Amino acid sequence: MEYSRIQLDDLPDEILLIIFEKLNKLSVLYSLAGVNKRLNVIVHSPNFTSRLNLLRCLSDHSIRSLPKRRLERFCSQILPEIHHKIKWLNLEPISIKRILLSTTYPALYGLGLYCNNIEDAMSLFTSDTTFNHTVKNQISSLVINIRENINSNSSQCFYTNLFSLIFTTFLNLQYFNFAQSSLHHQRLSFGLSSPTLISSSLLELNVRV
Repeated sequence: MEYSRIQLDDLPDEILLIIFEKLNKLSVLYSLAGVNKRLNVIVHSPNFTSRLNLLRCLSDHSIRSLPKRRLERFCSQILPEIHHKIKWLNLEPISIKRILLSTTYPALYGLGLYCNNIEDAMSLFTSDTTFNHTVKNQISSLVINIRENINSNSSQCFYTNLFSLIFTTFLNLQYFNFAQSSLHHQRLSFGLSSPTLISSSLLELNVRV
C-alpha cells in the first residue's frame, strides 16, 4: 500500500483558510509568517491580522505577556510587516510599550487592556510614554478588564482617578467598556458629589464592577 504525503503547499487556499481558522490565530501568524510568499498572503489576510491578542491568559485567569522569544519576533518582524492592517490590539501592561513602539498602526482604532489589578491599569495612564500622540488621537474604542477586585472603601477614589486619566488620554474616545473579572460585583457609587468626568466625544459607556 502506498501512502501519499500531503504538504501545506499541496492544498488549495480555501482549504488552508478553513484549517487555519480553526487554530489559534496568533500561533498561525507566528508559525507561518515568512515561510513562503503564498502562506504570507494567507496569514497576512484580515482574518489573522485585523485583531490581535498579544497576551496570555493562564489557567488561574491571571494575565501574562507573551513568551520572550515570541514577543521579540512579533515586535521585530511580524508587526512591522502587517502594521497597516491591524485595527484592534488586546494588550497587557508589561509588553504594551514595546508593542506600541515597535511600529506605527495607521488603521488602529481599538484597544483592549487586560490587567491583573487596578494598580497595573493606573500605571498605564500615569506614564507619559505608554501612548504616543498618534495613538491617543486614533483610539475610538477602549475595553479595560481588571482581574482582581479592590476594597470597596477605596474603589471610588481609584475609579474616579482612572476614568479621569482615560478621558484625558484618549481625546476621541467614543466607546468605553470597563469590567472587573471578579466573582463578587460591587455597586459603584460616587456619593453625594459626583466627580467631574468629561468626555465630549463619548457615545457609549459600560461599567461593571
